[in-house]
Amino acid sequence: MTHQSTISPDIHPETRARAAAWGAVFAMALCVAVLIASEFMPVSLLSPIASDLGVTDGRAGQAISVSGIFAVLTSLFISNLTRKIDRRLVLLSLSLILVISGLVVTFAQFYAVLMIGRAMLGVAIGGFWSMSTAIIMRLVPSDSVPKALATLNAGNAIAATISAPLGSMLGSYVGWRGAFFAVVPLALVSLVWQWSSLPSLPARKREGPPHVIRLLRRKQVALGMASITLLFAGQFSLFTYLRPFLEKVTLVSVSTLSLLLLLMGLAGVAGTYMISRLLQTRLYGILVSVPIAMAAVAVGLVAFGTSVPVTAILLVGWGLLGTAVPVGWGTWLTRAMPDDAEAGGGLQVATIQLAITFGAALGGVLFDGAGWQTTFLFAAVALAGSSLFAGLAWRAARKPKGIVL
Repeated sequence: MTHQSTISPDIHPETRARAAAWGAVFAMALCVAVLIASEFMPVSLLSPIASDLGVTDGRAGQAISVSGIFAVLTSLFISNLTRKIDRRLVLLSLSLILVISGLVVTFAQFYAVLMIGRAMLGVAIGGFWSMSTAIIMRLVPSDSVPKALATLNAGNAIAATISAPLGSMLGSYVGWRGAFFAVVPLALVSLVWQWSSLPSLPARKREGPPHVIRLLRRKQVALGMASITLLFAGQFSLFTYLRPFLEKVTLVSVSTLSLLLLLMGLAGVAGTYMISRLLQTRLYGILVSVPIAMAAVAVGLVAFGTSVPVTAILLVGWGLLGTAVPVGWGTWLTRAMPDDAEAGGGLQVATIQLAITFGAALGGVLFDGAGWQTTFLFAAVALAGSSLFAGLAWRAARKPKGIVL
């Protein structure tokens, strides 16, 4: 029996193609959610992992850093290494690596095997994220790109919100291995969904695709990456230490803490869609104003951090703004480097990963050595700097052609 499409033949081909393209976008969003959930799940499972494998908590914590290292390396080189391969095949291969990574980690009996599985996850994260913007640009019309990127980032926001509490809950019932295995079926669903919805995306022929580092020779790109670096360094120098701040300064209970983090995550999901509506006409206005608003929130937490109601309002504002920012910079990438979106995506992912690592590390040093106020004020200064460089990037972009602020 021959396979027949479930879509009515009376539907216009353009409508059918549009539906298929958005199906692929949703499949990619699911894959992103699984990637992010897998990346941050060890945060709430370090103790049982360390105990089971006979290592210290510090060594178990390297399961997070190793995935970040391989994500950076992959994002920098995947565009050139796969330049002749159909992008559909590349994306499916990365999704398959995600599935295998989950299985390797689940059944790891030795620390080295665990690290191999986490390194594979880093490859999937770096490769998938660096190519996602370029693929979105080929799936949907240009005026729908911000909405599609918002959909992709919604998967990121949801997973970032639930990964740690979900991992902790699952770990208490089925152990840390069961918690990691729980994401494998979702990864398989994403793989099958992408296989059925992604069209063929042949590699585009170009003469000597630029290495990502060469893109920094462009003034607008260099300024944009500087803004991204300060943005994510500032954001994660504060975000990483929210829990000890809420427990020791705001003095909330564990249940209230969980509620605040959930509200912040839900606000982030809403923010991705709210901002996506404005990106077509107010891209640089958003890239300049949002970091300043986040800096104000950081200063507000320093001033009013002992008040639970004010802190709750500020954290909702932080989630609304912070989770939505990657959508803005993803849209910037499609405008600043429309012909080099894959290489640009790799550079952007590497920049973000390094900025997160630097921000979290420096924030921790300041938190322990000079107090939480210093960490939060550093975040405010970095975010203000991000706004400044975003403004300079706008000026550099405006020279060749007018762009509405």
